Amino acid sequence: MASFPSGVTIVTTADETGRWWGFTASSFCSVSMSPPLVLVCLATSAQCHPAFERARRFIVHVVPPEHTDLAVRFATRGADKFADAGFRPDESGLPVLDRACVVLDCASHAIQPAGDHSILLGRVERTRVGEDRPAVYFRRRFHLLGDAT
Repeated sequence: MASFPSGVTIVTTADETGRWWGFTASSFCSVSMSPPLVLVCLATSAQCHPAFERARRFIVHVVPPEHTDLAVRFATRGADKFADAGFRPDESGLPVLDRACVVLDCASHAIQPAGDHSILLGRVERTRVGEDRPAVYFRRRFHLLGDAT
C-alpha cells in the first residue's frame, strides 16, 4: 500500500475528562454525500483507540506540507502530541488545528471492526476549507502536490 499516494490527516477528539487525543491517518475517504459521511481507520493497538471508541465527536484535519513533522509526531506512540502544536479548543473542547487545508467537524456515526483496525465513520456537520494544498504520503515519505488547481 506504500505505492498508493494518499492525503495526510490528523484526527482529534477529547475524552469525557477533557483530555485531548489524536492520531495520524492516511486511510481517509469520503463515504457518502447524503448523509455526508467520511471514514478514517485507527489501529486497535493505538493508545487513543479507547477514547475514539467512546467519542461522540471527532475532527479530521487535512494537513499541508508544513505540518508533516506534526503528522509524524501524531503517528508516534508516547509522543507529547499537542505540545506547542497550534491547536486550540473549539466550543465543545475538542482540539482544532488552526492551520489546515480542510477541517471536518464530525459526529461519530459508527465504528466497524476491520482486522487490526477500526473504521471510524463520521457524519460531517461543519467544514472549513483553507487555501493551502495538502501533503501527500507516498512510498513512506511526504510529498508536495503538483500543479493541481
